[in-house]
Amino acid sequence: MKKELLVHPEELTRKWIDRMCGAGVNILGIHPRGGVKADESLAELLASLEDKNFRDLLDYAAARGMEIEYEFHAASFLLPRSLFDAHPEYFRMNENGQRVREVNFCFSNEEALDYIANAASELAGKLYRSAPRYYFWLDDGKDIGCRCEKCGKMSVSDCQIKVMNRIEEALRKKIPHAKTAFLAYYETLRKPVLFKPADGVFLEYAPIERDIHKPVRQSEGMTRELSELISFFGSKDAKTLEYWYDNSLFSGWKKPPKRFVPDGRVIKDDLDYYASLGFETAASFACFLGQDYEELYGEPDISDFAYQPDL
Repeated sequence: MKKELLVHPEELTRKWIDRMCGAGVNILGIHPRGGVKADESLAELLASLEDKNFRDLLDYAAARGMEIEYEFHAASFLLPRSLFDAHPEYFRMNENGQRVREVNFCFSNEEALDYIANAASELAGKLYRSAPRYYFWLDDGKDIGCRCEKCGKMSVSDCQIKVMNRIEEALRKKIPHAKTAFLAYYETLRKPVLFKPADGVFLEYAPIERDIHKPVRQSEGMTRELSELISFFGSKDAKTLEYWYDNSLFSGWKKPPKRFVPDGRVIKDDLDYYASLGFETAASFACFLGQDYEELYGEPDISDFAYQPDL
């Protein structure tokens, strides 16, 4: 089972990379902040990727044998909100029947989907040293769907897979072996019904509302979700994106960060369980554990992540 930790780009250091390698982490995940300003965070990341010092960090990670991935909420970046005045039909309809520029887009507008897919393909080419696995998530939060007549007939999961299928098609025109993640998160934890995943679209399971101190196998709801999702997507390339080390979550997404103590018992049990289901990669956010955290509390302990299930 491959291991990955996701960090905010501004928190990445050589020391962090060394710590990950010491815990057997194979993949470095770069995760600009989400929320309502995710498009701005992504723009800042792209600027960082033009900076030699940041590229040197990524080169160092690669030299130590790590793959590099980029994971972010991308919808408002891929379809700029500035297009709303000229093309309100591209954007989401709210519960009052009004087109609004905030949050995602209309999943039934073919011109909007083409724009997003082409923008994703262009963005992929700017992700320095990226592995050919791409994570163009919808905007963050709940109630993120479009309420127009056509979209109203689809679940948010069906809307998302429709978009990811389109992105995967565009990516493969330039990157033949590209793969695209379907993020099972909040409203998309239920499997799609109307559309099947295109070849190359894989499952990424991110149960943000889970009880982090209770093993996954002890939650009937989660085990049922996972069974249905794995049955639908298959386990090839399947990845769990967990919150075992996400101090941004435990700090309420506000700094200064709080002191963080991971639950090693749960981490090891969950790794066993996900491996038994065939997940190929286990990942966790590891944000708010940067230099400012170390200055307050000392070096974070990620040693439990080195555990390898023995199936």
